[in-house]
Amino acid sequence: MKNHFRTIYWFPIIGAALLCIGMWLGYLLSPRVDLNSSQRKMLEVLALINREYVDDVPLDSLVEITIPELLHNLDPHSAYISAKDLERVNSELEGSFGGIGIQFQTPGDTVTVVEVITGSPAHKAGLLPGDRIVTVDSTDIAGKKLSNEEIFSKLRGPKGTKVELTVRRPGKKKLQNFTLVRGDIPQASIEGAYMTPDSIGYVRVSRFARDTYQQFYKALVNLRFEGAKSFIVDLRGNTGGYMEPAVMMANEFLEPGSVIVETRGRNLDDNSTIEADGTGLFLDTPLAVLIDEVSASASEIFSGAMQDNDRAVIVGRRSFGKGLVQKPILLADSSELRLTVQRYYTPSGRCIQKDYAGEGIDEYETEIYRRYLNGEIFGSEQADSVIDKSLIFHTLGGRSVYGGGGISPDYFVPTDTIRRNTYYVSVVNRGLINSYAYEYVDLNRAELSNYKTLDELLRNLDSDYVLLNSFVRYAVDKGVRRRPYYIEQSASLIVNQLKSLIVRYILGMDAFYSVYNKEDEDVRKAISIINQGKADFPVKNN
Repeated sequence: MKNHFRTIYWFPIIGAALLCIGMWLGYLLSPRVDLNSSQRKMLEVLALINREYVDDVPLDSLVEITIPELLHNLDPHSAYISAKDLERVNSELEGSFGGIGIQFQTPGDTVTVVEVITGSPAHKAGLLPGDRIVTVDSTDIAGKKLSNEEIFSKLRGPKGTKVELTVRRPGKKKLQNFTLVRGDIPQASIEGAYMTPDSIGYVRVSRFARDTYQQFYKALVNLRFEGAKSFIVDLRGNTGGYMEPAVMMANEFLEPGSVIVETRGRNLDDNSTIEADGTGLFLDTPLAVLIDEVSASASEIFSGAMQDNDRAVIVGRRSFGKGLVQKPILLADSSELRLTVQRYYTPSGRCIQKDYAGEGIDEYETEIYRRYLNGEIFGSEQADSVIDKSLIFHTLGGRSVYGGGGISPDYFVPTDTIRRNTYYVSVVNRGLINSYAYEYVDLNRAELSNYKTLDELLRNLDSDYVLLNSFVRYAVDKGVRRRPYYIEQSASLIVNQLKSLIVRYILGMDAFYSVYNKEDEDVRKAISIINQGKADFPVKNN
């Protein structure tokens, strides 16, 4: 009986919430159109609930809960952002936030500075990698097992406000006190950029924020100045962001009049075709683009434009398939509705969006997992059925490409299942490679900091044999038993990741990727393709 009354109680609550939504959508999306009968009915019901219902109903809070569910029934990407979350969400894409400018980890439940951003408040105040933050504004945070979000909430704040830190510095007996003034902290869209020995410039783009194009252009120019003759643009794991930076990035590589992307929706007057203007500086530079099953949205706009114009080879695995355009609509209470109004299409006419009809939001988001189950990620034969060969399109040069959602690569690279065995998965899932590398640096920071170049630093690390065996003993102490056969299989991968993390903590992210990518199959494939001339144009079928 109790559950029965609980169910009855929720009926008017849900109705009221939907009613509010109907009012808002009717008013905001069609403000000059008279309410139809359904909208008037909802208003009437709301008035009745407000006037007659036995209890007071907290409509505001219920609307906050109900709007996202309503939008999820439209498509997977229409979204509602509450007023309290909107500033944080926008700051992540705008490229800056009010903070102090550090990257940190929490080994042993202590917030430890890993990297200090040059020019940031932390840098100006004198914080150093390896510093342990003991208190924030006199509140003890050491050993408290705080989540990253809880730590961020303490370190971030309104720009111009002060934050007091007490820090334990290795080698110093006394605690150090710092007063920092929070400011704009640029968030890097370019995680790493370096030159390979083959004169290939590698650029990893982690997201598409407002200033991503400026960072990307600067990286390309610097690498060309260093002697880069071709480029690899790495979009793996990049879930997208703003469309405009992707368009401007594509413009750097395309001849005038080349179509970059089309948008099509219900309102034909809003449909658009975006073309390159021919002002790019890299129109004839060989190019490879790396994508994977997480690459989405703006990543797919860029890679689709490169593929359909026969401008680059695409390497990796089929991209996510997110091609819906959201229009941001600011609501009266400063919250925001991001409503899907169009779809993205590549220059050949392929719709980037994968099918979501009949799927709930959970099934849609776990579709990548199904790619593992059907063998697509590993390149098994049954995965061929995933691509709908009936949806055939053609690139500018006449090559066949296929629709059905996402961008399929020109050169498929399966996930490595030999070296990434059960032992490797165990140590990765427990974070042991990362924690060992950090402890190694922490113990040897004074010596390692003397080495200013990557080659010099690598020469002075322990040998591969010593690093591996030391790590295995460390893993045993952490509860992962020694498994010689599997350790031998994954040895090169483990040692390479240890080295890449060690050099990152001393020399930064460019050095990290320079080492890490030596064992990366996608990068090695792209380098091979470029060196064989297969990224020259027009692109040949593989």
